Amino acid sequence: MDNTVRCWDLRNDYAPLETFEFDSQIFTLGYCPTEDWLAVGMESSTVELLNVSSTTSNASSPSTKKNHDKYTLNIHESCVLALKFAHQGKWFVSAGKDNYIHCCRTPNGQLLFQSKESSSVLCCDISADDRYILTGSGDKKATLYEVTY
Repeated sequence: MDNTVRCWDLRNDYAPLETFEFDSQIFTLGYCPTEDWLAVGMESSTVELLNVSSTTSNASSPSTKKNHDKYTLNIHESCVLALKFAHQGKWFVSAGKDNYIHCCRTPNGQLLFQSKESSSVLCCDISADDRYILTGSGDKKATLYEVTY
């Protein structure tokens, strides 16, 4: 509720690692299984992809500041309710209150396909072989999509 994502080291007595501040309330997170991309879905309808391992020096304080690679996607018309990365990490799905699901390339967010459902899309999942996307919507319907490429 405070527009913040916090990362913790679970191996080291839950030591805080890093904090990321955003301009809107965060509704959902997704983490790429093959690279260090964190997807953040927000109330403002934005999806931000942040490379949590990339660092570049900052001119004002090169030893302490981290600048992360980041992509901001404005693909939804209302809040983003669900995010899921494919197991191979090459693409991800976002779903929202605007009834849309969007399938985008990791990390730049290039739109691969989109589909509009009859109600808000509340959740999504991807099969272990990345061949199917399953969504659940506010009208108590599940939709199964077959991914072909």
